[in-house]
Amino acid sequence: MRGSSGTSPRELPSPGCPTQRGPWKLLAGLLHLGNIQFADSGDEAQPCQLMDDAKCPFRTSASLLWLPEDPLLETLQIRTIRAGRQQQVFQKPCSRAECDTRRDCLAKLVYSRLFDWLVSVINSSICADPDSWTTFIGLLDVYGFESFPSNSLEQLCINYANEKLQQHFVAHYLKAQQEEYAVEGLEWSFVNYRDNQNCLDLIEGSPISICSLINEECRLNRPSSAAQLQTRIESALAGSPCLGHDRLSPEPSFLVLHYAGPVRYHTAGLVEKNKDPIPPELTRLLQQSQDPLLKVLFPADPEEKSQEEPSGHSRAPVLTVVSKFKASLEQLLQVLHSTTPHYIRCIKPNSQGRAQTFLREEVLNQLEACGLVETIHISAAGFPIRVSHQKFVERYELLRRLHPRTSQAAHSPSNKGPSERSLHAEEATLQPLLQDILHTLPALTQAAATPGDPAEATPAPVHCGRTKVFMTDSMLELLERRRAQVLEQCARCIQDGWRRHRHRKQERQRQAAVLIQAATRSWLTRKRIQRLHTAATVIKRAWQKWRTRMAFLASEELDGVEEKHGSQAPHSLSSFLLPHAQTWLLGAIIRLWPLGLVLANAAVGARGFQRKLVVWACLQLPSSSPSSYTVQKAQEQAGVTSIRALPQGSVKFHCRKSPLRYADICPEPSSYSVTGFNQILLERHRLSHV
Repeated sequence: MRGSSGTSPRELPSPGCPTQRGPWKLLAGLLHLGNIQFADSGDEAQPCQLMDDAKCPFRTSASLLWLPEDPLLETLQIRTIRAGRQQQVFQKPCSRAECDTRRDCLAKLVYSRLFDWLVSVINSSICADPDSWTTFIGLLDVYGFESFPSNSLEQLCINYANEKLQQHFVAHYLKAQQEEYAVEGLEWSFVNYRDNQNCLDLIEGSPISICSLINEECRLNRPSSAAQLQTRIESALAGSPCLGHDRLSPEPSFLVLHYAGPVRYHTAGLVEKNKDPIPPELTRLLQQSQDPLLKVLFPADPEEKSQEEPSGHSRAPVLTVVSKFKASLEQLLQVLHSTTPHYIRCIKPNSQGRAQTFLREEVLNQLEACGLVETIHISAAGFPIRVSHQKFVERYELLRRLHPRTSQAAHSPSNKGPSERSLHAEEATLQPLLQDILHTLPALTQAAATPGDPAEATPAPVHCGRTKVFMTDSMLELLERRRAQVLEQCARCIQDGWRRHRHRKQERQRQAAVLIQAATRSWLTRKRIQRLHTAATVIKRAWQKWRTRMAFLASEELDGVEEKHGSQAPHSLSSFLLPHAQTWLLGAIIRLWPLGLVLANAAVGARGFQRKLVVWACLQLPSSSPSSYTVQKAQEQAGVTSIRALPQGSVKFHCRKSPLRYADICPEPSSYSVTGFNQILLERHRLSHV
């Protein structure tokens, strides 16, 4: 067995304590009592008997309640009636339905007394002496507004309590608003709002109301049908604006227009449920119990009489369910009026208990049932938005950017620290800023107004109290919209500044990269030039060394030729009859034969006789030759036959056609250039053609 809250009996305090053993036994006896079933009796004069499977629960229940079995069964089967002036007693067997009703009545009676006793025990254990305390904290779980397809007396009482609590909430809310406005120095009163006093007058009004008519039917103690009760309610309360009619309803009923919505109540069974009679024989039976707790719950008090045992001709007023509920509700309202209530509205998102699931219709019905919609309407009639001066200035100080500042005192920084400022000093500091912001509101309202719409052109009401700023929803929307515009402008300025900073940074980085690249390229160029200069120096030195060596070898060869052919040279030269200038030139050529060789092979230079002398002098070489050319001599003649050039570098034969244009075409070589492989530089037989 597990309760509705998921708590197992094993998780509750142990029933071994004497104080707890009694309630556990009574509850167990009531559970077994609910399992008792009666069988129909064929004869109305004979009482109904227990079913076979109900005998064991019956004995167990009687044992737990410490009641004798026979009197218990007789009380459930037979009804005692007192009639006449002599109050004669008659006994009448009950039908099966009546037996079930008396069984439930016995269980409800015991449970009600047990609940009251449990509350009193808890209060006595946790409550201190009234002289030692003056205040308390109470928790009230308010009924939820109920509207089902079939509504009866239970729903009428619950919705009646909701109407009373809603009226108290509205009155408390309005009173709190008026007090707050008075404290803040605002002279303003609420507009008309929907009041539920008409509905309360329909339910509990005097002298005629729904409750009074139902109680009257109970006091008359006469048979009454559901149709008659409906007709009487509709005829007696026809002028009430909260009473509705539905002629198409198949069952007798009446319609009540509650603040949360219309509810249809069926008149069948209203009078019987309102009577809720407790048979006196049940009370006397429970007083005979030997259980200690039942003796406390049902004491044998001679003054305690049943409401159905009047003496004489006078009748005591019948205490109905509606009357007791109304009295209890009045006591609750007295406590609420004497305290400072705080309200918490609980909304159930769905009836299945699933997470992250919100059913719109169910939530809306609950909001309407708990009165939040009506509360919002009342709040919207006044100033629903209330912001303290400090928070108002902190949030909407940006609006001063839209217009020139009118207050100069607000911009002067204060030299005092936060610890040195008093409340009045802070208010004095906030007032210039607050007035500066409020001065911008008319301009904002005119800027937001649509042309040709006078309703929007009128300024929205804004009142500045002593500590708070009061405004409506429309003004709040306007302020938030303008604040968003200012923030957008600030965001754009920040973006522009950031982009400008990023562009400048990128430009500086680009310039730095260019400078680094230029420095790197300059360094690489200097290194390359240094390497080229070093290579040129090495080549120059090698060339100078080779030229010096060649000049030395040439001079040695020329000296050897002069010594050998000294006697023949004048004889050969005499045949030419050289002048003095040509003789000087020939001596210079002999001393520097390479230069003479060049002059002899040049396309321009010496002509005629001078060229012959140069060629002749160049061919008078010694037998030893350098490594760069080969000197061939004839066997019959003295002198040089030819001078051939040695290969310079490696010789490569290309078998594949080159992709370059004109790569296979050899340019016309110069007749006097040394380019080839084993090329004949000078030959003796060519001298005849020079």
